[in-house]
Amino acid sequence: MRDGEVDAPIGECARPQQSETDGIGRQYFDRPGLTQQSIAKGRRLPGAFLLCCNGVMMGKLLLVTFALFGAVSAIACAFGAAVYYGGYIDISADTPHEAIVFDFIEEARERAIARQVRDITPPTDLSDPERLDRGAGNYQAMCANCHLSPGISNSEIRQGLYPTPPDLTKRLGKREPSSAESARWFWVIKHGIKASAMPAWSKGGMEASAIWDLTAFLARLPALSPEQYQSIVAASDGHAHSGLVEMGHDAPSAPGHVDKPGSKPHSH
Repeated sequence: MRDGEVDAPIGECARPQQSETDGIGRQYFDRPGLTQQSIAKGRRLPGAFLLCCNGVMMGKLLLVTFALFGAVSAIACAFGAAVYYGGYIDISADTPHEAIVFDFIEEARERAIARQVRDITPPTDLSDPERLDRGAGNYQAMCANCHLSPGISNSEIRQGLYPTPPDLTKRLGKREPSSAESARWFWVIKHGIKASAMPAWSKGGMEASAIWDLTAFLARLPALSPEQYQSIVAASDGHAHSGLVEMGHDAPSAPGHVDKPGSKPHSH
């Protein structure tokens, strides 16, 4: 027997003797299938345990975050439902929107119109005097009450509308409109704007050619004096388009009510 070996029965190999000071200990060698490599892995258990704890804590933190988010969302939904079903939304025309709401609606409107007019190409004869004459009569009858005319600073109906209709007599100054602006006017006249009192005139039977006549007149309107405006309206056919015939109007209707410059306003 060599030093460090223990007597073993015949047929068995001698096993090295382990000292009591061995860091591993005899009992570990007595466990089936336990190797030095697995024991070394066991020494790293504290790090893995900490990693597991961190994962559990992160999971709990996420659960708390989702719970808080859900609670806040539920409260917001309950508050919104109370405002909606309780009738607390002010829809009166004499109470303006909050600035942020107005800006949001205005931006959404402009982006929607810009997308819709991409494929609209204005006619090349918008400066034709006949178009201007036809457009003048329809503008006086259909538009002047809300969008004003030269020499008129306000109107009864315009003061009660919200949002306030734009004053088309000052919209461009004296410059010529671009093709994009003409296409925009055509689209707005034809389709209208929701919740703005701007009607879709095509629904009343106004055909595309009459809408282009009105578009042509809008380009000239800002440069007209009150006298010039009244003269061109007097020379026009008045309120005239195919929709009037379809609705049973045999003759052009009288222009809409707009106080003439210098005249006494109606009273009530």
